[in-house]
Amino acid sequence: MTSAFFIPTVNLMGAGCLEDAADAIKSHGFKHGLIVTDKILNEIGVVGKVSALLAERGIKTAIFDGTQPNPTIANVEAGLAILEENSCDFVVSLGGGSPHDCAKGIALVAANGGKIADYEGVDQSAKAQLPLIAINTTAGTASEMTRFCIITDEARHIKMAIVDKNTTPLISVNDPELMLAKPASLTAATGMDALTHAVEAYVSTAATPITDAVAIKAIELIQANLRTAVKDGQNLEAREQMAYAQFMAGMAFNNASLGYVHAMAHQLGGFYDLPHGVCNAVLLPHVQAYNAQVCPARLRDVAKAMGVSVDALTPEQGAKAAIDAIKALSADVGIPAGLELLNVKADDIPVLAENALKDACGFTNPKQATHEEICEIFRNAM
Repeated sequence: MTSAFFIPTVNLMGAGCLEDAADAIKSHGFKHGLIVTDKILNEIGVVGKVSALLAERGIKTAIFDGTQPNPTIANVEAGLAILEENSCDFVVSLGGGSPHDCAKGIALVAANGGKIADYEGVDQSAKAQLPLIAINTTAGTASEMTRFCIITDEARHIKMAIVDKNTTPLISVNDPELMLAKPASLTAATGMDALTHAVEAYVSTAATPITDAVAIKAIELIQANLRTAVKDGQNLEAREQMAYAQFMAGMAFNNASLGYVHAMAHQLGGFYDLPHGVCNAVLLPHVQAYNAQVCPARLRDVAKAMGVSVDALTPEQGAKAAIDAIKALSADVGIPAGLELLNVKADDIPVLAENALKDACGFTNPKQATHEEICEIFRNAM
């Protein structure tokens, strides 16, 4: 079996690397960029800081700050109109997963034409997107470095999964100084999103020694630092360690893919417009309880990475310990205990499960589920 490993050409990490990113942009000779972000980051001055750094280097910028928490087809179209109006030759995404995904959609359509829905699925584009520099302000989604782009189709009430090597950013930027003082709830949700990425990649049927190594290290760092980052948002060391953790989790799932947690969470996000990281966190232990039927030894490794002493445990006991540790971390950082608290309706479960199975066709869950089994996982998570 062969495998491929996808990652941006340049990945800048550490406090103060935003300046390095501006220099790198200048070195490419870009002239006019579209900054894709959200209104909050614009209002608090983060967008202005990036624009000023680029202006100092003779680079013009236009701004699209209309990205929604679950970016939509309409968001992509609105941003594309601003890009075309200003004849932008590159794109900067600034924020968390939502601006990154929206920017990927804009950059992909700008280079390939058509509509973003044309690219749903795996490697549907003909050529690389417009050059994208992805500047991260949260530690969770890893969208700043992946080939995944998730866009909500408002008409169908689903999230489209676009998995395409041509959406990989040119440069990723993780400056933990941009992550300081992020709300505890956002820190928790994005941190648990990163944990989900690492766990799903580790139990994936497409896992390799490379993805295993970064997935386990990501889990160790999240276990060691997420509680601190949630409790003390100004702790730069915890923020930096979480930035590394989410990046390594991204390296893992970008190449080993994901499983039923994400397939199911996408439906909750598209149907109810719920926060992606929170949905992942609630679903993660329940999907792993299902997966434990076929990969208990892998989940025992997860338990060890989360600080559990597993030497005396069987694989099955270790799997249960992993699930308990995931639940404990989730509770400690304030994640709701069940989907019912997110106003998910039991009557919607059959259609959610049906759509999740369609979404999961491109994923690599270790055990293939029936519709009724997905329904049961949803019910257990209520």
